[in-house]
Amino acid sequence: MAELAALDDPKMRVVNEKHGDDHGVNLTKLRAIAKRLKTQQDLAVELWSTGDTAARLLALLVNRPKAFSQDDLDAMLREAVRPKVHDWLVNYVVKKSPHCEALRVLWFADDDPVVASAGWALTVDRVAKQPDGLDLDGLLDRIEKDMKDAPQRLQWAMNHCLAQIGIERPELRARAVEIGERLEVLKDYPTPAGCTSPFAPIWIAEMVRRKG
Repeated sequence: MAELAALDDPKMRVVNEKHGDDHGVNLTKLRAIAKRLKTQQDLAVELWSTGDTAARLLALLVNRPKAFSQDDLDAMLREAVRPKVHDWLVNYVVKKSPHCEALRVLWFADDDPVVASAGWALTVDRVAKQPDGLDLDGLLDRIEKDMKDAPQRLQWAMNHCLAQIGIERPELRARAVEIGERLEVLKDYPTPAGCTSPFAPIWIAEMVRRKG
């Protein structure tokens, strides 16, 4: 904790706080600490229990994902109020857990939009890697109905799912593009030069082009 505190940069903290993250630790330096520590599950649990954002991010780099129970991961997600912690927990831990699918189903139906966004993020992964068994038309129905007025994190996750369906499924591509064009979610999102817009019709077209 002392080492993490010494790395806290007030200027970086100001930047991160604009995105909802209350830490000022350079993530490259954080990863270097994790590389040095290697996997240490007990330490990861202790770091997480501090509630400190930088410590929790480090915990998510040195843990053993399969060591957590489904209840552990559910509780951790509900405690992960900071966007970066939430993202790393889903991508670095839950996706490697044997409880991933059960949690996807559980979170997808949750009334808390932040929790639900994790369910949608895991659904994006299934659309890309293991779509068998998913009701893709049903997902598009839900996106069409709810995405426009969804809270930000949930809206982003639903939009990602819309784009992923359009990218991966040629037979649903026209419908996905049409939904994106009609709802106009993230249409005017400022996109740096060289980056792909998160507006689903543009995102789908660009990724399909890259795939040839």
